[in-house]
Amino acid sequence: MPTTPTPRGEQPTHRTGVWFVGARGSVATTAVAGCAAVTAGLHPPTGMVTETPPFAESGLPALSSLVFGGHDTASCPLPKRAEELTAAGVLPHGLPAALHAELDAADREIRPGGPQPGDTRSDEEIIASFADDLTDFTRRTGVARTVVVNVSSTEPAPGPDALRLPASSLYAAAAVRAGCPYVNFTPSTGLRTGPLTAAAEARGLPHAGRDGKTGQTLLRSVLAPMFVQRALAVRAWSGTNLLGGGDGAALADPAAAAAKNAGKERVLTDTLGTAPEGEVHIDDVPALGDWKTAWDHIAFDGFLGSRMILQTIWQGCDSALAAPLVLDLARLLARAHEAGLSGPLPELGFYFKDPDGGPAALAEQYGELLAFAERLRETG
Repeated sequence: MPTTPTPRGEQPTHRTGVWFVGARGSVATTAVAGCAAVTAGLHPPTGMVTETPPFAESGLPALSSLVFGGHDTASCPLPKRAEELTAAGVLPHGLPAALHAELDAADREIRPGGPQPGDTRSDEEIIASFADDLTDFTRRTGVARTVVVNVSSTEPAPGPDALRLPASSLYAAAAVRAGCPYVNFTPSTGLRTGPLTAAAEARGLPHAGRDGKTGQTLLRSVLAPMFVQRALAVRAWSGTNLLGGGDGAALADPAAAAAKNAGKERVLTDTLGTAPEGEVHIDDVPALGDWKTAWDHIAFDGFLGSRMILQTIWQGCDSALAAPLVLDLARLLARAHEAGLSGPLPELGFYFKDPDGGPAALAEQYGELLAFAERLRETG
């Protein structure tokens, strides 16, 4: 199997592996293409917080040093997937052709995911197979370390009597076994089980999650503190999401939607001190593809009980919103691992709906992130 060539002027030990779970999905494809486009100077790093001045001296791995691979149950090659995203308006015209070599190199490092229907292997056998894939990738490519990032479709939360680990936890367990830092950018269980979290800490592995904050919840984490700070009483907060693509199909399952909505609602409860009336509805609209519309309706009381309403509409491309955050997190986790940090990183709550502790308001989370950048800088 051919390996990805070392970029000119860099040594293999300076390279960092990024292993996507869901490597042929829209987010991973956009991240791989985006990293290559920024490295080649074809586009600016819009949306990448780690490319702003506060992170310049934090020792993060260069974008040009990232080597991509992953697991997926899909078979569509990355160059073809990028063409599909171009047709959908997600990627710029001409970009897949200009970056064909980089996309093809990443695609050659994608291995079959699972478990597929009819797979008779035990959890232990699947974990061992996934871990072998990670170890082999790290060895062959000569990267200093590999960060595993889960960007696969949302799965329902496992029941209390589940006899098998959910797929996301099989991948997370493999990451721990292979000694890889781990990011869960989805609402799925992943590493968030007692035994797996303990195993990651015992191995000295940093990890962060869960569920990337890209649109509606990002806005909620800005607006909810405003109501608290201005002493305005929120009576109800309702929302609707219209989305298509793989997320829309996955979230058409009520159990998967419930897992997603738990994170959306957490920011309101944590910030307001109580859960307001209202809920979030998620509607699958296949015609929207990778684009989504999120609408919020906020009922609040003003002085002398005056009743008022705020409505917001967020329209965006989820893959284009998520991809720069995924690249940020891969770089931050790699640097944290190099610096000897381990366990959950609540300082990265800025990126998540359901973070591993820390404040809920975006401004406070950003302050924590900047402090983390300084901490990395001080480790040399």
